Amino acid sequence: MGLVELFILAVGLSMDAFAVSICKGLSLRKIQIKHIVVVGLYFGIFQGGMPFIGYLLGNQFSEKIVSVDHWIAFILLLIIGINMIKESRKDEIDEIENNAENTGLEVKGMLLLAIATSIDALAVGVTFAFLKVNILPAVTFIGITTFVLSSLGVKIGNVFGSKYKSHAELAGGLILIILGTKILLDHTGFLQKLGTHLF
Repeated sequence: MGLVELFILAVGLSMDAFAVSICKGLSLRKIQIKHIVVVGLYFGIFQGGMPFIGYLLGNQFSEKIVSVDHWIAFILLLIIGINMIKESRKDEIDEIENNAENTGLEVKGMLLLAIATSIDALAVGVTFAFLKVNILPAVTFIGITTFVLSSLGVKIGNVFGSKYKSHAELAGGLILIILGTKILLDHTGFLQKLGTHLF
C-alpha cells in the first residue's frame, strides 16, 4: 500500500471522528486550544491504536487465507463504508454522539466516543495483516491524520455548526468503498486483464 492509498484510507477512517469532533465543537461555548488538542489526541490515539490491534489479530491467521485476503479486505471496507453512508443519512449522528453535549471533555465520555469511532479501524487493521503493510508507519500516519482532522472538526463545529456532519460521514464511506474496490481489482489483476483485452 502506497503513501497516497494510505492517506486516502486515513482520511476515510477519520471521518467518523471528524463528525463527532464537530459535535464537540458545537457543545463548547468558548473554545480553547486545550479543547482542540484533547479531542484530537483521544481520537488520534484510538484511531491509530485500533488498526495495530487488528493487525496483530490478523497476523495470527493471515498465512492460512492468503489466497482470499483481497476479498476479505474488500468486504470489510465495503461493510464499513456502507455503514458510514447509512449513518450520514440519519437525521442525528447517533445516540452516543448526541450524548457528547452532556459529557464535555470528561475522560469517561471521551473514551466512549473514541472507542465508538475507531471500531472500524480495528477491521481495517486486519486487512493490513493480509496486505503485509508496514504497520508502525501506517498506524502512526493514521493517528496523526485523525488528530489533525479531529482538531479541525472541533473548530469547524464551533464556528459553522452541524451542517458538515453528515457530509463528512458520506465522504468517508465512499472513500473506503472505492479503496476496497481498488484493492480487489489490483489483487485479482482485473485491470491488467481489461487493459490487455482493450489494447
